[in-house]
Amino acid sequence: MDIRPIKSGEDYIRALTRLEEIFDASVDSPEGDEAEILSVLIESYENTYFPIEAPDPIEAIKIRMEEMNLKQKDLVGIMGGKSRVSEILNRKKRLTVAMIRNLTRELHLPPSLLINPYHLDQ
Repeated sequence: MDIRPIKSGEDYIRALTRLEEIFDASVDSPEGDEAEILSVLIESYENTYFPIEAPDPIEAIKIRMEEMNLKQKDLVGIMGGKSRVSEILNRKKRLTVAMIRNLTRELHLPPSLLINPYHLDQ
């Protein structure tokens, strides 16, 4: 087991290649331990050099709607009337505190995501 910190793109490729080779190793084996350690190192490197930005609030709502198989009409009552839902999803109006509370409760979206700024299409 030759595990080293991932300090470069070359190290990263080497770690990915090795992880692919030992991915199906038994959990209680030396290779299983190596795979677990490599996974942590790879994840740390990716979080530093390839961060994934959280979606803006409107995109997050749309993603969750898709996950829950919801239509715009299903958000009436959560965000207000039919026209208000359309205005929000089409970036014509901003979310209110009451909407954020309702979306957090009903769609299980974190309020910290919903309060992020986003652009309006005017």
